[in-house]
Amino acid sequence: MPTSAKPRDPKTPLLAKSGPSAPRVLAADDQKPILEALELLLKPQGYKLDAVPSPSLAREALSSSSYDAALIDLNYTRDTTSGQEGLDLLSEISGIDSKLPIIVMTAWGNVELAVEAMRRGARDFIQKPWENERLLSILRTQIELHRALREAERLAAENNLLRAQGRPDFIATAPSMTPVLETMTRIAPSDANVLITGEHGTGKEVLARTLHALSLRAWRPFMAVNTGGLAEGVFESELFGHVKGAFTDARNDRIGRFELADGGTIFLDEIGNIPFRQQATLLRVIESGELERVGSSRSKRVDVRVISATNTDLEAAIRAHQFREDLLFRLNTVELHLPPLRERREDIPLLAGHFLSQYAARYRRHIHGIDAAALQTLLSHNWPGNVRELEHTIERAVLMCRGERLEPPDLGLAASKTASQNLEELSLEAVESILIRKALDRFQGNVSQAAEALGLSRGALYRRMEKYGL
Repeated sequence: MPTSAKPRDPKTPLLAKSGPSAPRVLAADDQKPILEALELLLKPQGYKLDAVPSPSLAREALSSSSYDAALIDLNYTRDTTSGQEGLDLLSEISGIDSKLPIIVMTAWGNVELAVEAMRRGARDFIQKPWENERLLSILRTQIELHRALREAERLAAENNLLRAQGRPDFIATAPSMTPVLETMTRIAPSDANVLITGEHGTGKEVLARTLHALSLRAWRPFMAVNTGGLAEGVFESELFGHVKGAFTDARNDRIGRFELADGGTIFLDEIGNIPFRQQATLLRVIESGELERVGSSRSKRVDVRVISATNTDLEAAIRAHQFREDLLFRLNTVELHLPPLRERREDIPLLAGHFLSQYAARYRRHIHGIDAAALQTLLSHNWPGNVRELEHTIERAVLMCRGERLEPPDLGLAASKTASQNLEELSLEAVESILIRKALDRFQGNVSQAAEALGLSRGALYRRMEKYGL
C-alpha cells in the first residue's frame, strides 16, 4: 500500500481538471488494493484512470484507447519475483507506442530489474510502497513531456504543409509570439518599412523573409545585406553600386544591392552598426527612392521596400549621437520585437524537430526523433544564443548521435556549461567564443564597441560571430 503523504497545497494547480483534456492513465496491477489506492490518489488530481488487473486486459485497453501515460506492475500471478511478465508487457507497449511514458512498479525492486525496465523503454521506476508526492511528480512531468512531443509532431505536419506552399520556415506558436503574428498579418501586404528588433539569433532574417513572402512583392527579389559588416570604404559601393574607374579597384561597373532589389525588398541587418557618416547617404536614398552609383552623376530611381533589423537600443544610440533620429523615423514605420527563445519555450520542441529534419537530411543520418529526456534538456537550457544556438546544438547532435533518436549526451549542453568554468581545459577557439560572447553582453550587443574592446575590426568580429554561431 502507498505511504501517507502531506495534503496537497491548495495553491498548487492540478495538472488538468476532469473533462475532455484531462490526462488519461492506464494502470495495470493484479492487486485490487493497489488499483484502488491509485484511483483514490489520481482522480482528485484531475486524472482519468483505467485500472486493469492483468497484462492481457492492458493490451486490450491499449488496442482500443489512447493514453497519456501507463503505470504497470512488473510482477503478476504467473511469476511473483522475476518481473518477467511485466517486462514482456513493457516491451509490447513500447512496440505499440514508443512515445507513451511507461512508469513501472514492483514490490520486489532491485537495481538489475530497474535497469532492464529502463532499457526496454520505461521512463521511470517506482518501488512499492510508493510516496504519493513522488509518484504524482513523475506522472505530471512525463505527461507534460508526452503532450509536448505530440504537439510538436502536429505542428510539424502543419509546418510541412506551409513549406509545401512555398513559405519560409517561420515557426511561432508561443503566446509571447502572438503580438508578432498579429502585427505581421496586418502589415505584410503593405509597402511599409519595418524595423525588427531582438537579441542576436532570435530569427530576425527569417521574419523579414516571411514578411516579403506574404507581401505583394513576393515574386520580386529579396536582398539581404549585413550592413554592420561592411567597411566604410565599400559601404556605398555595396549598397548603391559603382562605375568603372570610380576608385582604384573599380575595373568594371557594378550594380548595388538596392538596384538588385528593385521592385522587391531589401533587408538591412545590423542597421544599428552603420557608421554615422554613412547614415545620411542611406537616409537620402530611402527618402527619395533615388540613388547614384559611386563615381556617377546620373540618378537612378528604385522601388524598394526596406526591412531592417538590429539588436542595438537605437534610442540610446540617438542620445549618444551614434544614430540619426531622422533615419530611425524612416526605418520604423512599424516596429516588430522578437522575444528571446527563453521567453518562447513552447516553440522549442517544434524548432528542434524542424532543425533535426533539416540536418538529418543534409548529413544523411537516419535519426527519427528526440528522446524525452533530451527534449527536457532542451526545454531547461537558457539559450543565450537563442534560435541560432538551438540550431547549432541540433546540427552538432545529429553528427554525434549514435542511435535513431537524439539523447541528452548528443546535445553537449551540460558539458559546455561546465567547460566554461574551466578555461584551462578549453581549446583556443572555445575561449575566443566565450570572450566574444562576454564582450557582446557587456556592450548590450553593440558590435562596434565590442570589437574595439577586443582589439578587432568590426568585420573581423562579424566573421568570428558567424563562425561561432553568436
